[in-house]
Amino acid sequence: MPQATDARAQAPCIGEPGSAQWAAALFQHRQTILPKRLVDPGPDVSQLELIFNAAAAAPDHGELVPWRFIVIPTAARARLAKVFAAALIERDPAATADQVAQAREKAFRAPVLMLAVVDVGTAADEVPAAERLVSAGCAIQNMLLMATALGFGSALTSGKALQSKGLRELFSLRACEQAACFVAVGTPLGRKPQRLRPEPSRYISFLSPAGP
Repeated sequence: MPQATDARAQAPCIGEPGSAQWAAALFQHRQTILPKRLVDPGPDVSQLELIFNAAAAAPDHGELVPWRFIVIPTAARARLAKVFAAALIERDPAATADQVAQAREKAFRAPVLMLAVVDVGTAADEVPAAERLVSAGCAIQNMLLMATALGFGSALTSGKALQSKGLRELFSLRACEQAACFVAVGTPLGRKPQRLRPEPSRYISFLSPAGP
């Protein structure tokens, strides 16, 4: 069970010896735990506040806050389950009863479940959609890292239901908004061995000083 109530108490201050190593260990420890393997207890009120506040540290050109998170409490999960089932039947009218039941069951996984929504704006906006999506991704990663620091597991999930009319109506999404993904947080039943992270040489290159 997670013991920390404030991740800041366990970390050295920024710039102090060990702070970079602590941060590196946190980054490496974060891993995706499937929502079906995230169980109670979930974050308490104070821990959720830390997780939510972490999102606010994301880079945000123009201070637009072009993202928001909609928490789906236990009492509202049945509404989401209904949307998942309807979206599957709309895509595949031949879906079996078991497949529909599986689609519904996904709404009840993980103690904390929220939808990440991004305001991508319009072509006329000064801050383009790409920057808004990057900001949203940073906000989500900050939340995942805080959840990790608190001892919880987390996951991002998507799927075709995110694009369904029913889901857009359920969450009252505006025309300029996109459902990006679901964020799930809870206590992991277990963890997999850490996957091998890609070496920087796979994704870093340098612009040549010479050119045409």
